[in-house]
Amino acid sequence: MANAFFSDLLSTISERSRTLLRRGEPADGKHDASDLLKLCEALLSGRGEASGTAMAREVLNGYHDLDANGRLAFFQELSRHFGPDHERLKQAIESWRDEPSDADASDLHFASEPRRQELFRRLNRAPGGTGELVQMRADLLDLIKGRGELGALDRDVVHLLSSWFNRGFLVLRRIDWGTPANILEQIIRYEAVHEIRDWNDLRRRIDPADRRCYAFFHPAMPDAPLIFVEVALTETTPGAIAPLLAEERQPVAIARARTAVFYSISNTQRGLGGISFGSFLIKQVVEELQRELPKLDTFVTLSPVPGFMQWVNEGMDVPLSDDERKLLENLDKPDWFENAELTAQLRAVLEPLAAHYFLKARTPKGRLIDSVARFHLGNGARLERINWLGDLSAKGMRESAGVMVNYLYRLDDIEKNHEAYANQGEVIASSAVKKLLKGERRLLDMRLS
Repeated sequence: MANAFFSDLLSTISERSRTLLRRGEPADGKHDASDLLKLCEALLSGRGEASGTAMAREVLNGYHDLDANGRLAFFQELSRHFGPDHERLKQAIESWRDEPSDADASDLHFASEPRRQELFRRLNRAPGGTGELVQMRADLLDLIKGRGELGALDRDVVHLLSSWFNRGFLVLRRIDWGTPANILEQIIRYEAVHEIRDWNDLRRRIDPADRRCYAFFHPAMPDAPLIFVEVALTETTPGAIAPLLAEERQPVAIARARTAVFYSISNTQRGLGGISFGSFLIKQVVEELQRELPKLDTFVTLSPVPGFMQWVNEGMDVPLSDDERKLLENLDKPDWFENAELTAQLRAVLEPLAAHYFLKARTPKGRLIDSVARFHLGNGARLERINWLGDLSAKGMRESAGVMVNYLYRLDDIEKNHEAYANQGEVIASSAVKKLLKGERRLLDMRLS
């Protein structure tokens, strides 16, 4: 009863605060960027929690009314005029220089914080504020390209979101056919690797006994999965995606399942770009599956290679002869893979090239070219196998000439593999993959002889 009373009291105060705020609204009820900035200043100067919550909601509502130009102006003003208090920062620096101490260091830390960080914290108090700030960051990403002045603003937002979406706050939930429809709709919409065509296709992926889907949620966004992974339980490691997604496939009896295959991982919140959950997701799902099905002993991915053909066509130092370049023109032919002789010739070129792509090719900054490879190798997986014609979909043929790969998560080796990749840039790979690379020169000589 006491909780209900105080809840009603807070709601009443908040509503009265909204009424007072509305008296200063424009006649059409919509704010422009300058109006919002005045509200932001008022929000930062206010102290009352109820009125602050109402004002935060007013700012977020007004932000929704802005068009792209208005949002750009809003972000630019936040960058220019909501940084650190320069006078306070100057005094803190002078104090630190005169007599450095822990207290002075603390003062310097707080003085250097941009005012917009506190603004975002107060906006986050509004009901639904967390999700709306995530969307605001997505809008910022749409506008930031070529506008370096927005970089500091983006770093401030990422700093706060990284804290708010710390792994300790995330909740793992299994997605099944009994999950609310609004969440299932998001799984269909945000599947980024293998398109889910309709509700029947979704059901085939999450309802059978040999299928699983898991997602991370945040308590402030309970109806919005942040990232999800689809899992197939199989007897052995698969080399192609079509059998896993086939409509008429025969389900695997759980008693015979020994392998868990992570065949699709998709992020749903563009505004959380750069804040990684995937490594935590895979590791926790492995733990969940081991508890449920202790006979599982192999954990692998069946992963796309989205950047392979772009690298082949546009990359620097791609080890291809003129004759091989000519041969690869056959990839433009529809159904080239149905010609056995041509397929064998292309395989002799593309498999060693794929091994080179994973083991040796780098960006100018020294990073692996393939984003999927960076993700899994950075998580401590091993590049286990290159699968020829693993994905015959139009997207798979276009992006990778059908090549897919398996990354193996061997729990005893994850930490060691991660350290090797993070510290030395070493790609941990199976002997089968390395042999493709070692045979690259010999195969080329044979092809040209």
